[in-house]
Amino acid sequence: MERDSYTDEEIKQIFSLKNVAVVGMSKNSEKAAHFVPKYLSEQGFDITPVNPNATEILGKKSYPDISSLDHHVDIIDIFRPSEDVLPFVEDAIKKKPKVIWLQEGIHNSEAEELARNNGIIIVFNRCMLAEHQRLF
Repeated sequence: MERDSYTDEEIKQIFSLKNVAVVGMSKNSEKAAHFVPKYLSEQGFDITPVNPNATEILGKKSYPDISSLDHHVDIIDIFRPSEDVLPFVEDAIKKKPKVIWLQEGIHNSEAEELARNNGIIIVFNRCMLAEHQRLF
């Protein structure tokens, strides 16, 4: 699977943004959708869980969907199957984040083009934890 073509320097710039909403964040500590945002939180990122099946994850209020977010976020990190991400990206665009990050294994050309056409940086098929550890 291909991935975006951002340089290490560009990815480092993205990591200077600290407010991250995590779509599909899990309560299950065995899942990447739990331990990746937990790691980011431990590195100083302000994590906001987005999961309709949870009221709280890691001691933080969980929102049922992106449109329910009542504060600005810089990055919307998406843990959903590739074929399901388009509606999440459409919702994310309305919140005007600087970056939409599709986790490792997630790639949807239509969603990525839509984000780019709305002036949003779109990272795809990369893990935020792995990239952060590799670069810092």
